[in-house]
Amino acid sequence: MPRKIAARRSSIHGNGLFALVDIPKGTRLIQYKGRLITHRQADRLYADDGESGHTFLFTLNDTYIVDGNVDGNIARWANHSHDPNCETVIEEDAGGDPKRDRIFIETIKDVRAGDELTYDYHITLEVPHTARMKKIWTCLCGAANCTGTMLHPKRRARA
Repeated sequence: MPRKIAARRSSIHGNGLFALVDIPKGTRLIQYKGRLITHRQADRLYADDGESGHTFLFTLNDTYIVDGNVDGNIARWANHSHDPNCETVIEEDAGGDPKRDRIFIETIKDVRAGDELTYDYHITLEVPHTARMKKIWTCLCGAANCTGTMLHPKRRARA
């Protein structure tokens, strides 16, 4: 079966994930893989990554994070966009084991061969979104609706 996607240099940022063939909307492309770690382990191992604006950590559920830095696959190269052609889907384990939940990247639009595959990272940090933090998490997607940052507004506490 021919490959549908490949990693290569991106005009958005560093490496990106690209379609090698036309791919219809609703296609499951790849599982986001990496070492499974707890949130506490991630905080200990990557305490400074909030300052770098670069991470391969993907929140899987309330207990675990997938660390694409270790044993990751090419799914980690998919870049953020405010006008994405993909989304991530978390598939919960039928038996309720959070260690067995999985993350997939799926198309939400028809994609043409050569297009970069992107999704919204949905980054929400609990620290203040200062001008400095917005600069660290700069978005270069180029979409007409781009806010210039990958950060989403913090969720407001309900009364």
